[in-house]
Formats: sequence, structure tokens, C-alpha cells
Amino acid sequence: MLVLITYDVNTESDGGKRRLRQVAKICVNYGQRVQNSVFECSINPAQLVTIKNELLNVIDCEKDSLRFYLLGKNWERRVETLGKDNSYNPDKGVFIL
Repeated sequence: MLVLITYDVNTESDGGKRRLRQVAKICVNYGQRVQNSVFECSINPAQLVTIKNELLNVIDCEKDSLRFYLLGKNWERRVETLGKDNSYNPDKGVFIL
């Protein structure tokens, strides 16, 4: 299934920049960055549980936020891009130009 992960990490506080780097590093392990704080991840339900736990161990729940959008298996019909589109298709392992 395709999961869109977005995050907002408060970098004004102590440790915020470190948390931001850690969150991005975890997300890179599971998917493709499509915007600064947005990742598309083609993962199974067990991997979703794992990445959520990894991210929860890094963020400060009082200052940071994570959002998970579960787009499912038929995600290609649900994603529309306007403007420049150098998309990566995680299921096919290719860039769409």
C-alpha cells in the first residue's frame, strides 16, 4: 500500500534540528522524498507499524507532528500532480517524467 508521510518538526527548540534529521533518515529508509517534509512509501501493514514506532521514538510529541495518509493499493488513481512532475513510482521502481 502507498502511505504518504508528512511531518513538522520544531527546529526552534533544543534538539529540533537533530530530530528533523533523524525523522528524514527514517523516512528515507522506507520511501521516496517528494517534497521537503513529505515522503511516499510503498509499505506493508507491518512496516507501517514499525515506521510509526521508530518515528514516535524520535519526535517530541509536545512540539512535533506526524501525519500518515493511507492511499492503499489503487493509489495511482488518487494522486494528481499539477506543475512539474518528476514523480517516482514506488511500486515500479521508476521515475515518471
